[in-house]
Amino acid sequence: MKKQMRNMLIPGIVAILAVVLPSILIKFNVIDAYSAQIITLGGINAVLAISVNIISGITGQLSLGQAGFMAIGAYSCITFTTMFGLPLPISIIVAGLFTSIFGFLIGFPTLKLTGDYLAIVTLGFGEIIRVILVNLKSITGGANGKRFTTLLVALPEVAYFAVIGTLVIIIILLQNFLRSTYGRAILAVREDEIAANSSGIDIFKYKMIGFVIASFVAGIGGALYAPLIGFVKPDIASFNRSIDYLIFVVLGGMGSITGSVLAAFVLTWLQEFLRFLRDFRLLIYPIILILVMLFRPQGLLGMKELSFVSVWDKICAFIKTRKEKEVKNAK
Repeated sequence: MKKQMRNMLIPGIVAILAVVLPSILIKFNVIDAYSAQIITLGGINAVLAISVNIISGITGQLSLGQAGFMAIGAYSCITFTTMFGLPLPISIIVAGLFTSIFGFLIGFPTLKLTGDYLAIVTLGFGEIIRVILVNLKSITGGANGKRFTTLLVALPEVAYFAVIGTLVIIIILLQNFLRSTYGRAILAVREDEIAANSSGIDIFKYKMIGFVIASFVAGIGGALYAPLIGFVKPDIASFNRSIDYLIFVVLGGMGSITGSVLAAFVLTWLQEFLRFLRDFRLLIYPIILILVMLFRPQGLLGMKELSFVSVWDKICAFIKTRKEKEVKNAK
């Protein structure tokens, strides 16, 4: 019981500190507004990276259209807030649910495909969404985009708290889901579809569950992006954005949620840090990918998860060993 409490307490304390402490520092200008926005944008990128990892790393299906789901979530959040008068937190949740409906509609005919065929279909879906957003001017504002002024734009500490808090909740829920019967079945499908099918697992059903969950998370990411930036254009559904989020997953490790989050924050910060290079900074992503593929093809964490409990145990073991050496030397 004591071990179980420790395993819950340590990650819980880390999660609370990660959400609350920087919010306080931003509030009192210890962290400036520019740095706060970069960190917050990194949180949104992490949510989108988790979305890609759910379908590509956990379910084992290659999808190149997650930016399309992000766009649906962003425009849905604006519509539900401005046209229907829903409070922003409710609009974000409803936008995620609305996006998951599209995930179901797209996944039902396409998840019977595998490999390159699925990637091509999802890529086409993202482009279709972008074209629809450009031409649906009465709702989306067309190619000029749509403005969205909310509290998140004006108050950086509120934006950070909302985005990172949502990210933490998504990670907790997803980790618990992966330990459930449904999560184990999805992992079995990823490892070997033939063996899973012979064990009585409905392959299509669990692929659909993974795809819908990934769509929901992408919709949440888009719904957070709209009030943070305050302006949305159809270009957020572009192929390049989908590739960016896939890069986060490849760098962090396919199947590693914490790896995707870590890679998203690192690359978001790196992109801003190298802004003085202008367009040449776009070369950084390909170079990083080449180096990763050469020296660590499984990504930073591979399929492992960063465990704060293990880190705590190693620190305690190091302190204990050092004390024993000091006592031994004293004698």
